[in-house]
Amino acid sequence: MRDSSKHPCDDGVVPAQYTVITRNGAEVVDAEVIHERLVSIFVNGQELATIMCSPCLQDALALGFLANEGVIESLDEVRAAHICPSGACVDVWLRSADFEPPRRMILTSGCGGGVTFTDLSETFEPLHSDLRVTPDQLWNLMDELNQSAALYSRARGVHTANLSTTDHRLLVAEDVGRHNTVDKLRGLALQQGIETRDQILLTSGRISSEMITKARRMEIPIVASHTSPTSLSVALAKEWNITLIGYLRRNSMNIYTQPERVLLDTVSTGSPNGRAKEGISDVG
Repeated sequence: MRDSSKHPCDDGVVPAQYTVITRNGAEVVDAEVIHERLVSIFVNGQELATIMCSPCLQDALALGFLANEGVIESLDEVRAAHICPSGACVDVWLRSADFEPPRRMILTSGCGGGVTFTDLSETFEPLHSDLRVTPDQLWNLMDELNQSAALYSRARGVHTANLSTTDHRLLVAEDVGRHNTVDKLRGLALQQGIETRDQILLTSGRISSEMITKARRMEIPIVASHTSPTSLSVALAKEWNITLIGYLRRNSMNIYTQPERVLLDTVSTGSPNGRAKEGISDVG
């Protein structure tokens, strides 16, 4: 298990020395780069997956991956989860001995070589939720995400994701793989007994199909990114009744699906002919 005297993601960066060249000359600096390595997940002694990731919170990554792939639904199904001394593998032992690893996997578009065993065309029921949020709350939550990006502030080259209520951050995860951050959030939520249903997922990375699929499994009705969604994630979000927000920046956002969850009295949007339109119910 991890050394409790260390910050959970101290192993997420490694020392580096490099040369910085500007128009004013060259300088050798001592700094850090983001750490990336392979971590293998074993379930009941069988290798299930090997994932490129940031080697911190590996146990949360493994548990979240299993939950988001539908292998487990709760921590009650897990007898033990141990990070091996080298940090290169996680052994998960289930209470049930009849686990059979899936035979088919899909390589996803995630950076770091994402893997999923879920058929992305699998049908989920539309998500029903009364959760509502204001634009100001979303902008504040994205500010919190930026402030929580500890590894990014040290070395760059890493994604950050937060699980939040409408008012404050509950959990934060960082990883070289944006999909891994969502698995880590799910694993941390399992470990800490935090409900993911009816929360908000914010991420610094692109929202692709596997990201929105993980959000649907977590029953998250609002997903917001600092950058863009893909066409398939928009289609899936629409089908599953998930509010999908992209380019959430300091004073603006794009709402691609289910805009009715973002509450405001009126909003003025510049239309091609220069006239302003009120309301956001026609955005999508």
